Amino acid sequence: MPALPRRSGPADALGGDSGPDGGRAEGGRAEGGDPRGPLPGVVPSPNAWHHPDAYALENAFVDVERRVDAAVREVADWTGLDVVDIGCGPGVMLPRLAGADPGPGEDAAAAARGAAASVVGVEPHPPLRERARALVAGLGPAGSRVSVVAGTAQDLPLPDASADVALARWAYFFGPGCEPGLAELDRVLRPGGVAVVVDTDASRSTFGGWFARARPWHDAAAVRRFWRRHGFAERSVDVRWSMPDRAALEAVVRIELPPALADEVLAGHPGTSLDDAVAVRWRRAGGGPAGGSPAAVGGSA
Repeated sequence: MPALPRRSGPADALGGDSGPDGGRAEGGRAEGGDPRGPLPGVVPSPNAWHHPDAYALENAFVDVERRVDAAVREVADWTGLDVVDIGCGPGVMLPRLAGADPGPGEDAAAAARGAAASVVGVEPHPPLRERARALVAGLGPAGSRVSVVAGTAQDLPLPDASADVALARWAYFFGPGCEPGLAELDRVLRPGGVAVVVDTDASRSTFGGWFARARPWHDAAAVRRFWRRHGFAERSVDVRWSMPDRAALEAVVRIELPPALADEVLAGHPGTSLDDAVAVRWRRAGGGPAGGSPAAVGGSA
């Protein structure tokens, strides 16, 4: 699943899975407006930054039914709208948003009809940004509606009121500490626009239990209270990792968990699949949920 980078604890600077910081990233720019290196204040993602190939494998197989995508589209249908993908990482969502990556049971024509009008991927880490740009370059005509730019969640390189949908998948918005990014969402979204935040639901599922053990400081109930205080509705979506082989499962687990814990849980978990739960949270600009109900998709709220 990326941009993020993936799953982590409280965050400030966007770097996929990041940790607390607090400032707005400024950062020197190279010729052409791109930073020469990671933006100041960005906390490295432990998976996407250091294990991009395993991270790509994770994104390909942790939700093969694309139940999370379906939940996101239900509360923030991006068809014909201007979208910003915050912490786009290597560009996982960019082809889908651009209508160039059909989902299960969907043909190319149907995917194209559901395309956004424009997509901006924001990513602070240069190697991931270049991967995203290379991916977009291979999309053909659909790629013309996508741009990938340097920036952070708390300092988005976008004009005021320029986006209809702001999406952050496993990037920056992990709960307390992300208030500067929430202020940026309010700034860049048009009236009636929708912010959607996707993160691990650590309160349930096999992977959620492993996640909680790896991050004992993570308080799932406190995180949920934080988002409710800020006006976000929530769904918990059941997903299933369905890896092509055992080696793939082990590779992905090992970029998500500390080595000793990964050894332990893998020893007790045979096969190539794994149940997981994902929190999809959303809020309409101006306050209030964006429609839909805060119920579970295949799980509990």
